[in-house]
Amino acid sequence: MKNVLNYQSSEYDCGPTSLMNALRYLFERCEIHPELIKAISLYTLDTYNEQGESGRRGTSRTAMQFLASWFNRYGESRKFPISAAFHENERVVVSPNSSITGCLQQGGAAVVRCLLDGDPHYVLLTRALGDEIGLFDPYAVHPEDFPGEKLLAEGVRIVDDQPCVMNRIVKMDVLNSQGEGNYAMGRFCDREAMLLFNKRTRRTECNAVEYMI
Repeated sequence: MKNVLNYQSSEYDCGPTSLMNALRYLFERCEIHPELIKAISLYTLDTYNEQGESGRRGTSRTAMQFLASWFNRYGESRKFPISAAFHENERVVVSPNSSITGCLQQGGAAVVRCLLDGDPHYVLLTRALGDEIGLFDPYAVHPEDFPGEKLLAEGVRIVDDQPCVMNRIVKMDVLNSQGEGNYAMGRFCDREAMLLFNKRTRRTECNAVEYMI
C-alpha cells in the first residue's frame, strides 16, 4: 500500500519531509527500510542560523549531495532498488527534454529547491504533464483554506484529490523562472535537484528519448 504524502511539521523541515515523500511516492509502505528513515533524519536539518541555533536554516546542499550518494551506496550494499543523482546550477531546468522531466516520465521523482514567499524551499516533483509539472509542496495550505478557489497564482493550480501524488500543478515557465516568485527555482547558482528512482518500477524507455542523470 502506498502512503499519502506528508506536510512538514515545522518551518524548517521541508527537506526531510520531501525526501520522505519521495520514498512514500516510489515505494510501498512495506518496502521502506527503517535505515532509510534514520538516514534522512540524521543528515538533514544540518544548518545554523545567525544565532547559532541548529537546524533553523533548514537542510543544506551538502546534505542533499551526501544523501544522494548515501542512497546509491545503500541500494548497492543492501540490494534495495533505489538510485539517486544530484544535479545543481545550470543542469537544473525543466523542459520537455530535460533530465528532470525524463526522470518523472520514467516513473521517478525529484526533490527540487525552489522559492516560497522568498525563502528557499524543497518540494517533490512527481509528474510531467505537458508544459506543466505535478508536485507536492509540503508547506502548502490545505485546499479547504481556499473555498471555491483552484488557482493560487498565475501558472499555479491546486490539486485536492491526489494525496499520494501531488497537491499543485505548476507551469514549467514558473519553475524555470530566475525571479523570486513562488515555485521559481531562481538563480542558477542556487539551483539543486535530487532525482530518485525505484529501479524495479523505472521505465527505461520513454518516448524513445534517453535522459542522462
